Amino acid sequence: MKAIRIATAQFENKSGDKAYNLSVIRQLAGDASKAGADVVAFHECSITGYTFARQLSREQLLEIAEPIPEGPSIRALQDIAAEHHIVVLAGLFEKDANDNMYKSYVCVDQNGLVAKYRKLHPFINPHLTPGNEYVIFDLFGWKCSMLICYDNNIIENVRATKLLGADVIFMPHVTMCTPSTRPGAGFVDPALWHNREADPTSLRQEFDGLKGRAWLMKWLPARAYDNAVYAIFSNPIGMDDDQLKNGCSMILDPFGDIIAECRKLDNDFTVATLTPEKLQQAGGHRYIQARRPELYRDILGQGHVSEQRVVWL
Repeated sequence: MKAIRIATAQFENKSGDKAYNLSVIRQLAGDASKAGADVVAFHECSITGYTFARQLSREQLLEIAEPIPEGPSIRALQDIAAEHHIVVLAGLFEKDANDNMYKSYVCVDQNGLVAKYRKLHPFINPHLTPGNEYVIFDLFGWKCSMLICYDNNIIENVRATKLLGADVIFMPHVTMCTPSTRPGAGFVDPALWHNREADPTSLRQEFDGLKGRAWLMKWLPARAYDNAVYAIFSNPIGMDDDQLKNGCSMILDPFGDIIAECRKLDNDFTVATLTPEKLQQAGGHRYIQARRPELYRDILGQGHVSEQRVVWL
């Protein structure tokens, strides 16, 4: 297994405007390729937009959802991959032959669809169906997988994906800068975004504090460290419908260290080199080998009745 160059990107998408979003994906994919990337990853629902979908009826959601791989967006990604000689990962709403709808993330190269994953824990719209399987696929000799946003907050998903063989997990998100029960959480005022050129300091303070990056640092490095994986985190920046997002797209190595991060208050990408040696050098590799599954196999497999449901504001 040889070193691989992966880029993660961030951009301000437009709600429901696939043509515009794909044009930005095309531009950033080209720039990432020129910077030496073999692969570029974009955020959750980067093709369609995300937050606006909380207001959509079933009929409206069906209108923007596409079959995979037959839909036009997959063909567009294939064209982008072929034009720029780069593998592209991006997200959209999917519909199947029975009009079941999913939050999906795809990997596409110049030959077409490489892999598709359906979000296990969707909640933006009640008409979405949860996915029911993990996916492992090969990129340049590396075993890769995908977990979308909230899927990464359930730690069993990350460990299960690792145990299935993943060394690289793509983690597309639309996250941060929303209220929750944790201290310091909350929306960021869109006025700060619109005034970012005159006053970047106030916006950066909000983006990097507990509303944003400081919260991310509570858990994302642990996912990479505990499981000895490379984590490819992608997140939008700017307005997503009426909510402001803070980007911070980044790549973490199996030590849990950030090896590349987008820091522009704008569309951006960053590239990191992934080397196979770290997969065995990292502490998480030893921890996995030291496990005693007989102690907790039945505990982890227990069912439960949840008294809480995720609510999107």
